[in-house]
Amino acid sequence: MLFRDREDAAARIASALKHLRGSDPLVVAIPRGAVPMGAVIARELGGALDVVLVRKLSAPGNPELAVGSVDETGWTYVANHAKGYGATAEYLQREAERQLETIRERRKRYTAGRGPIDAAGRVVIVIDDGLATGATMIAALHALRARAPRRLVCAVPVGSEEAVEAVRRYADEVVCLDIPAMFCAVGQAYRSFPQVSDEAVVAALRAASGARAESAR
Repeated sequence: MLFRDREDAAARIASALKHLRGSDPLVVAIPRGAVPMGAVIARELGGALDVVLVRKLSAPGNPELAVGSVDETGWTYVANHAKGYGATAEYLQREAERQLETIRERRKRYTAGRGPIDAAGRVVIVIDDGLATGATMIAALHALRARAPRRLVCAVPVGSEEAVEAVRRYADEVVCLDIPAMFCAVGQAYRSFPQVSDEAVVAALRAASGARAESAR
């Protein structure tokens, strides 16, 4: 399956999640790439949009390879393959501290003046633009589960078979539109896959908040 861009993928996810329309879902996107997608899905399903701030822990000497992840509280997930890539306990602690600094900076930038939207008792849909190892999504689902949602859904356009299976025990429902037999990278599933800027994230969050406030009048 080839998606035109993130917006196309988001529209297809929204269609796959149409059974949640009317449940006032909280759509929580993993920055940065998934935030424009989350805006589309929240609009289509009539829900609110927020972000969950998690970061992958990169392998030593290989910033693209995740060997774990950390959430905003400092909870860390370490993948089974981490040790095989030279990620010692000391290295993982340093890497987690480095990524937590990025998380703190993004919290100030993205949602200045407020904390996360309350997820308690709500249907929560966690969005990313794809799953390579599943590490970042696992941290996101763990963070949201701790906030007592009524139902926790993981929804992505594409993912490796291993990653999709890894996240299943952390969610009540997993929606993955495509699991390629030969998975190389998330970007391979998109014709257009540009970087998303911090400014675009802030704009999407503000627009979604404004639209929701307007509809509530």
